[in-house]
Amino acid sequence: MMAELTTMQTLQTDTWMQANWSQFVATAYSETYQNGQAYYDDGQMRIEMAPLGSAHGQDNSLISTVVTLYGLVKSLPLKELINTSFRKTGVRECQPDLAYYIGANLPELPRDNAPIDVDQSGAPTLVVEVGATSFSDDLGSKRLLYEQFGVEEYWVINTQEKEAIAFAIADGRSGRILVSQVLPELSLALVNQALRRSITEDTSEIGRWLLQTYSEPN
Repeated sequence: MMAELTTMQTLQTDTWMQANWSQFVATAYSETYQNGQAYYDDGQMRIEMAPLGSAHGQDNSLISTVVTLYGLVKSLPLKELINTSFRKTGVRECQPDLAYYIGANLPELPRDNAPIDVDQSGAPTLVVEVGATSFSDDLGSKRLLYEQFGVEEYWVINTQEKEAIAFAIADGRSGRILVSQVLPELSLALVNQALRRSITEDTSEIGRWLLQTYSEPN
C-alpha cells in the first residue's frame, strides 16, 4: 500500500507517496528538500535525495556530449536543460537529469528559476533519466509520468550495465526503440558503445570519436 503524506516530518524520500498538489509544492520547495529531485503525478509525489556518485555524474555528462555533438554535426537545433523542473500545474511535475527541445521553432524559455510551464512552452522533446539507485523506478512509474507529460522520446541510462534503453512515446503510450526518432538515425547501439568506451577513455577521446563517427556518410 502506498504511504500517504501527512506532514513533512513523515516524508519517505526516494519512494512514491500519496499527496495533493499543495502538499507536494510545500514539501518539494521547502528548505529541507529543495536540493532533491521532485516528481508529482496526479496525487502521487516522489522526492529523490539519494547521493549522486561518480557513475551518475559521468554517465550524465557522457549522454550530454553524445546528444550535443550529434546536434552540432547534423545541424539539428537543440536546447539542452540539466536538472530542470517541468510543470503542468496541479497535475504533474518532473525534474529529469537531462531534457532537450529539438528541431525548428525552439521555444523561448523564461530566464528565471521557476519550473517551466509546459502549457506555455510545451513538453521537452527528449527526456533522459540516469538510473543508479532509481533505475527500476525510471523504467516504471517515471515512464508512465512522461507518457502523460507529452514528451516524444524517453531514455533511461543504466549506470551499472552501461546501457541506454529508449522509448518512443505517442498518444500516451510508449514502446522501446533501437534507433532514435527525434535524433534521426542515431542508433542506441552507438550510444551504448559510447557508454562502454567511457570506462577507459576520457571525455575528449570520446568526443573526437563521436565527431568522426557522426561525420561519416551513412
